[in-house]
Formats: sequence, structure tokens, C-alpha cells
Amino acid sequence: MFLKNARLIGLVVIILAILIIAPAGAEFGTNWVGSFYNTEDLSGPIVDTGTYPNGINETWGTGSPVDDGAARVMTAVNPDGFSVRFVSTQTFVEGTYDFFLTFEGGLRLYIDGSLVVDQFGANPLTTVTYQQFISAGNHQLIVEYVDPAAPDTVGAIVQVQWFVAGTGNPGPTPTSVPVATAEVHTVRGLAVRTGPYLGASLITVARPGNSYPVSALNRSEGIFTWYLITVGDQTGWASGRYLTVRDEGVVIPEQITVFDQIDGAPDVGVTAVTRANMNLRVRPSVRTSRLLVIPWGAEMPLIGRTVQGGRDFWYQVRYEGVVGWIYAPYVTVRGPIDAVPIR
Repeated sequence: MFLKNARLIGLVVIILAILIIAPAGAEFGTNWVGSFYNTEDLSGPIVDTGTYPNGINETWGTGSPVDDGAARVMTAVNPDGFSVRFVSTQTFVEGTYDFFLTFEGGLRLYIDGSLVVDQFGANPLTTVTYQQFISAGNHQLIVEYVDPAAPDTVGAIVQVQWFVAGTGNPGPTPTSVPVATAEVHTVRGLAVRTGPYLGASLITVARPGNSYPVSALNRSEGIFTWYLITVGDQTGWASGRYLTVRDEGVVIPEQITVFDQIDGAPDVGVTAVTRANMNLRVRPSVRTSRLLVIPWGAEMPLIGRTVQGGRDFWYQVRYEGVVGWIYAPYVTVRGPIDAVPIR
């Protein structure tokens, strides 16, 4: 009991020390997405994805990491011996920035695809600072973090923040670093969606003649690679069929999406009734695998939906214990549709 209490007190002291280190006015950024691996080198399959709307400021201790956006413990991720790649696009005003990176384990920081901090490995609780001039506009940040499996008394801690050290360029104009970008071709407007599927909800439209930052890719639809792009203040997925992607040597990370995390969604008291024989598909797209055929007149729980043009587009249902997606126009809904979450 004494040892357990001592470790708890030590962790509290460490957290307070981190808060004291944090400079006034520091920014953590917004809308980070973390892809988790049960390895220490970001290899193998992605086992879970978490969202971090208010930045990377995590003290997970010796338990499994937590998805801040969904407020859930990611039990599929090892409590120790895991790695994670956080990706975001942040908007900066022109100036010189100091980055404060606090972590137990190892950490890398990429700015616009350029590796600027490399402390990957097994380190005790460490704070690293880095300074760089950043031009005005959107810039991609990637943080790679590892929590080694070696026993420790602190557990996983990672915090990334920055603040303006000065305005203007204090020295020679820095050499530009490569950024992955995409441009629309062939079509007048390209749908940007909540997921890498034809049936995912529409967020906005990307237009030709513009260059959009690319932060991730996904190949799960099977035919075309989809890319996570930023259009104004919106970030979503667009089909690579109509994109010219220039990676400039940047490694574009592969990322799973919310659609990979909701197959166990709960019932909400709403029922779907088919008005035809319908293909139940893995994801909301005719390009994804068919799980089975649902007969005409079948009734089943309706647990999710996508929306396009103000109308329901695809429905997520649970039929005989199998969760998948069916095309909404051929389905009758019984119950309050507003209770069904939009994906």
C-alpha cells in the first residue's frame, strides 16, 4: 500500500511539474487524430484511433490510453508497449514559435513533413524545447509517441504545446519544407466526406484551382485511395480518383476513421424495415464487401446513418447479429429518426 501511494504521489508531483513548466499563453492546437499500434515502432495494423479536439495533453499513467473525443478507454491498445501517430493541421500567424514537448518514453515532431525533434526511444520524463519560424497559414503537425514496455512507475505521459516567441522573421528566410497537397481534376467539385466512402456524410466541396493540405490516407474502400484534406476550416475525406496528390517526398500516414469504431454501436429504439431485398455492406459504399442479403420486409435495429443533401443516405443496422450498412431510400423507419446518430 505504501508503494502504491508513493507512486500516486509521485505522479501527482510530476503532473504539477508539467503544469509549472507550461508557458503562459501556450497553445495545444485542436482536432488531433491519433492512430495507435500495439508495437513500439508504429508497425503492424492500427488497432484503434482516438480524437483529441483540445490538443495532446495526456497523462495516461500505466493504464490503456483514452480517446478524449469519445471519452472512452481504448482497451484494444496495450497499457505498455504501444506507439501512436498524432496528426493535425493547425493555423498559425507568422512568427517565431517555441515548442515545449514533455514525454515519458519517446517522441518525434514533424512540421510540414520535416523531422525537427527526434527523441524516439526509452527516456525518463523529459521536456524538450524547439524553436522555428513559421509562416502564416495552415501547417501540418505530426507527433509520434512511444510508451515502451519496460517497467516504470510513471506510465505514459505526452504533452505538446507551443507559443509565439516573437513576431516576424528573426533571421534569413528559412528553406521551405515539403508539404503533401492535393488538387482537384476532371470534376467541377469534389465531395469531402466524414469518412473514406461514397456513402459517408457530405461535409463540404473541394474545387479545382486550389491546393489542399493532405494529412492522411485510407484504402479501405478497396478501389481508390481516399485522402484526408483540409478545405478552409473543414477537414474530411476526398476520393483520390479525382485528386492529383503531390507528396514532395512526405510520408502520408495511413489512418482509420470513426467508421472502424462503431460496429458495436448500441440500439437507440429505432427500427428499419426493408422495402426490397438489400445488400448489407461492411461500410456505406457499394464498393465495399457485401456481408449478406437482407430479405424484403425484414425488421432490424437502426443504429447509425449518413446524410447528404439534407436527406438520409445510408443506414447502419444490426441484422441477426451482423452490423453493416444498407441504402436508405429503400428503407422504412419506425421511431424517432433524430435519435439515430449521424456519422
